[in-house]
Amino acid sequence: MSVSDDKFSDGGDSEIQTKSVSGRSTGWSELTHECLISILSRLTLEHRWRGPMLVCKSWLSACKDPSLHSKFDLDTHFDSSSESSRWWTPEFEKKIDSMLRSVVDWSDGYITEIRVRHCSDRSLNFVAERCPNLQVLSIKSCPNATDASMVQISFKCTKLRELDISYCNEISHESLEMIGRNCPNLKVLKRNLMNWLDPSQHVGIVPNDYLNACPQDGDLEAAAISHFMPHLEHLELRFSKLSAKGLASICEGCLNLEYLDLSGCANLTSRDIINKTSGLKYLKEIKKPNFYIPRSVFHTERYGHWRLYDERFQTDVFRI
Repeated sequence: MSVSDDKFSDGGDSEIQTKSVSGRSTGWSELTHECLISILSRLTLEHRWRGPMLVCKSWLSACKDPSLHSKFDLDTHFDSSSESSRWWTPEFEKKIDSMLRSVVDWSDGYITEIRVRHCSDRSLNFVAERCPNLQVLSIKSCPNATDASMVQISFKCTKLRELDISYCNEISHESLEMIGRNCPNLKVLKRNLMNWLDPSQHVGIVPNDYLNACPQDGDLEAAAISHFMPHLEHLELRFSKLSAKGLASICEGCLNLEYLDLSGCANLTSRDIINKTSGLKYLKEIKKPNFYIPRSVFHTERYGHWRLYDERFQTDVFRI
């Protein structure tokens, strides 16, 4: 069965018809819920939100089925185009918050993976309340995600095994401590900062006050990681301001590390890294500071987006 955009109509159920094998005209709205779920599960997130949800009530109900919302991943769509200053506006943040809250609500507590950007405490507190089975949380570039919501996440999402809080300046070492204390299964932590050595790539896109508020407490974060996240296997700290002391602490407390990214860590020397990491017997890959990396590398890794918010998206159904 082929489901294409030209099969959809805003005119109501009577306009959405096809032919059965016997030749009898049958409404698409008469498909069983199970059949609809099977069809919708083959569509991408973008396609489900842009088309089927607008067809009729039965299709909208099927699109909200919890089985379709075990994962919510916008990362790939952010990565698909160039960074935009619009993503850093309150209006865009509200849209992302609304999308995230809707998906969490529809998941009925079964969502296990969330990868999103530019959300805030408004939606993250809702995640904490409604997602006890959450295992992966990636919230890069969220200027209004703070320790307040992270504390709630740490208490109520204790099954976390992967956390990405890169470019979230309002999340501090206190959150790292609480996550480490309450989430014993955490294996992956990504705590990358913006390129403060050469912020020119962000100028005109990221607000200046946010660019100038790069976290300074690299060693405090390193201490929290080493003391409360002993089972980490993958750790990213690009452009962290930790010193040799902080790195030593991590290497003493996280003996299971297999991957360590220290790109852009200007306070570390090659000798520091060699000496401090020598005791990590499981370490397979380490990325050392390289101040001649083209800016485009960091630029393409961090952002991108699909055009989610065209005119068709501004509907009451999506509440964005």
